[in-house]
Amino acid sequence: MFYQRFTFRLISRLVLINVLALLLVYLVRNTQLWFTITGISLVLLGSIISLYFYINQIREDIQRFILAVKTRDHTLNFRNKVTMGSFPELYESFNEIIQIHKDIQLEQDAIFQLIKTILEQVPVGVIVVKKEKNAYDKSEISFFNLAASNLLNVPAYSYWHRFQEHLPIFAHEIDKISTGGKRFLELKIQDKFIQLSIEVIPLNLYGADHIIISFQNIKDEIEQKETEAWNRLIGVISHEILNSITPISSLSDTVNQMISNKTSLDTEDLEDLKPALQTIKRRSEGLLDFVKDYRLIAELPTPNAEMHSVGEILQHVKVLMQPMVSAKHIKLQVLQTASKISIQVDFKLIEQALINLITNSMYALENTEKPVIEVTYRLAHNKVYIDVTDNGKGIEPDNIDKIFVPFYTTRKNGSGIGLTITRNIMKMHRGGLEADSIPNEKTTFSLVFNYS
Repeated sequence: MFYQRFTFRLISRLVLINVLALLLVYLVRNTQLWFTITGISLVLLGSIISLYFYINQIREDIQRFILAVKTRDHTLNFRNKVTMGSFPELYESFNEIIQIHKDIQLEQDAIFQLIKTILEQVPVGVIVVKKEKNAYDKSEISFFNLAASNLLNVPAYSYWHRFQEHLPIFAHEIDKISTGGKRFLELKIQDKFIQLSIEVIPLNLYGADHIIISFQNIKDEIEQKETEAWNRLIGVISHEILNSITPISSLSDTVNQMISNKTSLDTEDLEDLKPALQTIKRRSEGLLDFVKDYRLIAELPTPNAEMHSVGEILQHVKVLMQPMVSAKHIKLQVLQTASKISIQVDFKLIEQALINLITNSMYALENTEKPVIEVTYRLAHNKVYIDVTDNGKGIEPDNIDKIFVPFYTTRKNGSGIGLTITRNIMKMHRGGLEADSIPNEKTTFSLVFNYS
């Protein structure tokens, strides 16, 4: 409908201009009516000018609309043009688009404010840096929450180089993982040490590179975990020592009473003393073995790391453990021994770790029908996992957090140091030891190695 109105007006103006032009030519050629000729010339010029402004006005309105959308100017409106203009539906569409654009912008601003408010309330420090391609040090800080300011005791800087000047150690650690990753850092803030867990996530938004830095003080959590670990360790050590010291003390007192009032011992007295002294000797040796086990945990050798393929490690363990496992009538399946994936490890220490895990599985498979131990590897999330899985009795959920405590064991005559040594070996390789168990169904211990 609006096209018809525009077309009608345009044709009317063109027809009028053409008629005036023809009339003007006719009067100039055939008459001397100069006053009329002048009047018609002025009317013709006015019509041409009117036509130009009429078309130009529409072009300018379209340009204003496009500019308003580009610059997010939501104050522009075409309400008067809807009723008076040549294109009412077009101008109405302009108004609707501007209003929709305004609503979207308001919604985005509301979401941004909501996220900003949430990030201001969380106890985790968050810093967002918009990286400059040519000058990283001059990068702008887009967001700096209150927790970050309080944790680091710095103002909310707007530029990275200013922050870098204030806390060069922290900034240096961020530079090391600017492409993404995690680090732990100890800082001294106002004569107090804090331990920060830092994570950096790179992000590209609308062609601009950003890094999101999040960090929190884990000193209290670490101290709490250390206290809990020490309490569990002290409890186990106290239990073990008391088990040895109590009979030694009791028997020593008995022996002392037997000989305190005697100047010589007959055969009967000697026979009575022998079992007591043998028990003291046995318990003393047990206590000595306990101390040796403790030293074994504390004095692991420094790893001599070299590149070895996972297949080589698995093949060697298979050859080493097959006779011992077969003697217990257990099926040992070592898979993927041809793998060429290589990791940097101390071969002997990793071999010891796998021996410990397979030995534990052998004990867990006692009284199990069709016992099976499976050793394999998998690659996931830039990590290599060497899994030792069995179908034995497994680990109860209540004990899963206790199995790595030194000297803790549920096995009769067990030392309780195998898993502790294995875990320490993996820590020395900057890896980890994970456990997952479904009692009486499936238990898996995983040696976890970083792989890149």
